[in-house]
Amino acid sequence: MGRTPPHPETSQFGLQQVLEALVDPVRRSIVAQLDASGADIPCGGFDIPVSKSTATHHFNVLREAGLIRQYYVGTSRMNSLRRADMDAAFPGLLDAITGQPVRNT
Repeated sequence: MGRTPPHPETSQFGLQQVLEALVDPVRRSIVAQLDASGADIPCGGFDIPVSKSTATHHFNVLREAGLIRQYYVGTSRMNSLRRADMDAAFPGLLDAITGQPVRNT
């Protein structure tokens, strides 16, 4: 099974769960930082004003909603934005959240 936590399949995404995950400003900040970086970021690499345990909670909420994918590289838990999956399920939602111009796909 490994250390990679479970992630929902695209068919399991629910709009209510995604919106509830994005209602929190810390979680929106995590999504925006991932989107802006264009690269995967380790959990400790985010600029968020919360403790490590609270950050873990926020990452879990985002992962369970399907917004991020988490995996390990050595001892670092990496985070990637599941933009393509979200854009397929909810076109334009991440663009609206991150303030990006709507992408034509």
